[in-house]
Amino acid sequence: MLRILSLEHFRADGPGKILGWIEQRGHTLQRIFLDEGQLPPALEAFDLLIVMGGPMNIYEHEQHPWLVLEKQFIRDALDAGKPFLGVCLGAQLVADVLGGKVTRNREREIGWWPVHFVKRPGPFAAFPETLEAFHWHGDTFSLPPGAEHLASSEACDEQAILVGDRIVGLQFHIEVWNVESQDLMNACPDDLRPARYVQRPAQILAPPLGTAALEPALFSLLDYLAEIVVRERREVGAGV
Repeated sequence: MLRILSLEHFRADGPGKILGWIEQRGHTLQRIFLDEGQLPPALEAFDLLIVMGGPMNIYEHEQHPWLVLEKQFIRDALDAGKPFLGVCLGAQLVADVLGGKVTRNREREIGWWPVHFVKRPGPFAAFPETLEAFHWHGDTFSLPPGAEHLASSEACDEQAILVGDRIVGLQFHIEVWNVESQDLMNACPDDLRPARYVQRPAQILAPPLGTAALEPALFSLLDYLAEIVVRERREVGAGV
């Protein structure tokens, strides 16, 4: 059993289908809502760190002062060797922590748009070459030092990165299906103003058939990160 920690910034942008993986695998989950004043636990309290999305920008420190604490916490968790998955804002946060730069993307990207992988190492082994995924972002990030560029979409150059063997950043939302997309539309209707890569509500609620690949890809990625923890526990138990 693994102890999963989820750092969250917005109730409508939660773990989504990650919850199904946690339940199916018998892990536990602690959810911390930073925007509501909750503080993350000690590093010893969790095995795997997941950082979710949110409508704020990672550089809005005055409006959201907890961002400073969160960035330091992510840095400490990475230094401690914790496996990490960052989604959307979470990917931008880890890119920033590792020395990348977060800026406005050339386009807002909202809805179901294909993500094209140029390589699929380690945690991405079960991903198809093209994945129909959900997007809801206006910012992007530059590749931080030591990170591998893995995927892009027509609207955004950086969609997936891997740093070492245990730090994963996804600009797209692999955890979102119909229910979660409806939650985001209800919470952020102003984001749906027309633009080239912003779909209409009816399109968002009718995802393409290619989304069938999302769940096996998500579960495989999380299993990979969980196995790092399991392997290291075995090595400690064996005195390696």
